[in-house]
Amino acid sequence: MLTISQLASFVGVTVRAVRHYHATGLLPEPVRDASGYRRYDAKAAIDLVRIKTLADAGVPLSRVRELLHAGPEQFSVAVDEIDQDIRTRIRELQGHRSRIARLADGDNLVLPPEVVEYLGRLRALGMSERLIEMERDGWILLAAHSPDRVTRWASDKQNALDGPEFLDLFRTFDQAYEWQPDDPRLSHLANATIAFLERMDPVSDEARQEQTVTALDETLNALLGPHMGTASPAWERLTALLEKELGPAS
Repeated sequence: MLTISQLASFVGVTVRAVRHYHATGLLPEPVRDASGYRRYDAKAAIDLVRIKTLADAGVPLSRVRELLHAGPEQFSVAVDEIDQDIRTRIRELQGHRSRIARLADGDNLVLPPEVVEYLGRLRALGMSERLIEMERDGWILLAAHSPDRVTRWASDKQNALDGPEFLDLFRTFDQAYEWQPDDPRLSHLANATIAFLERMDPVSDEARQEQTVTALDETLNALLGPHMGTASPAWERLTALLEKELGPAS
């Protein structure tokens, strides 16, 4: 007969684990000797070995009792179910690991690769970190709201940057952030933007209005977008000048 310490040592578990298995009913309480100490026989040791083996294999303790008393067929079915549960948990954990790994890349955590590539291009082109941060915030909202369209929008922005005129306008927008709202260059920038939009493929007046408003919405709102209220008085003035000619972006 073994004491609880001897049993725990023999099987390779802690005394605390043995007591826990008693408390949960997995391991029956043994008889006690005249001094009131628990005394364990060979069957208790075998049961504890089986419990430890199942627990070490990842079987939840809630199912260990079922397996301890299952026949061969029931045991096989239960093991298959447990295996499927473990496979599911592994896939979930692998997904968590992937997301954690992406934390090191910052933008990759919440943005699709096409947008991350676009932001990297802005940085390579020498755009300010302030503008890139504002763009990033805008894209995060776009990606959350319209995930099925954001990849196309990112591609459109990449293609637009290939045009020297658009790129020059974009650089000037970036620089205009720090201008005074009465700076005469804002009027020149608004006129240059309107001229650029009007040189798009000729269409009907109604379609042109919709096209220019859409262009303003999709190519400038990412820049002027969610931070307009506090971003820059100069940008607020520029937006007012553009809306005066094109109508409000929607």
